[in-house]
Amino acid sequence: MLIRYKKSFKKIAMGLLSYMPREKELRTLTETMESYEADDNKQLFLWREDEDIVGVIGVALSDTRAEILHIAVNPSFRDEGIGTEMLIAVTKLFSDRTVAPTEATNRFFEKCTKESR
Repeated sequence: MLIRYKKSFKKIAMGLLSYMPREKELRTLTETMESYEADDNKQLFLWREDEDIVGVIGVALSDTRAEILHIAVNPSFRDEGIGTEMLIAVTKLFSDRTVAPTEATNRFFEKCTKESR
């Protein structure tokens, strides 16, 4: 289930975002979190599976696009279709916009969209 990020989930979100190759350094990760908290055009969502938060997806919004900035799944829950489920949920949530990846998320995005066909 897709849930909107709250500051009480900050450590969990940072842990999940750290699975992104460009988010390995603490300074970069902290700046990323601050940008989601400060910029109304960026939204961060978490994915809850039963009682566990196992995924994260970050989106930059414009009038016509929802660009996937970040997407990651806890390694213990990979290959279960969670990434695909997160993309489907975001696509439904922003159905009035084109959902598209960035260069950093393109490979994962392509893999998930192939799985959902």
